[in-house]
Amino acid sequence: MPTSVPIIVIALLAIAVFCFIRVYRQHAVGENAPERKVDVLILDKQSSPIIGARPGEDNEEYWIYVQPTQGGPKREFMVGIHYFHALNPGDKGVMTYQGLTFRHFALHRDE
Repeated sequence: MPTSVPIIVIALLAIAVFCFIRVYRQHAVGENAPERKVDVLILDKQSSPIIGARPGEDNEEYWIYVQPTQGGPKREFMVGIHYFHALNPGDKGVMTYQGLTFRHFALHRDE
């Protein structure tokens, strides 16, 4: 058996593993994901306590649940306390996110 065949197979396997890890990180973890903007409806919001928070650290996490107004899957994002208190279920607006990270929300005002 020529030695070039196992070398080619190992090289192709290494390339496949590298590509899988890169795609997984971008799509599942959100690493180096592009920043996106989408019109959404706030479905709900929730705060949950952080167990083991030290004095001086936040003792709660704040989450919003959204659904795109054009249809699509419901998603959840961890937000800061200011967004949590400013947004209410039923609010509509443009949300900016990057992968799994919430960036900004611009509320649509009724006129």
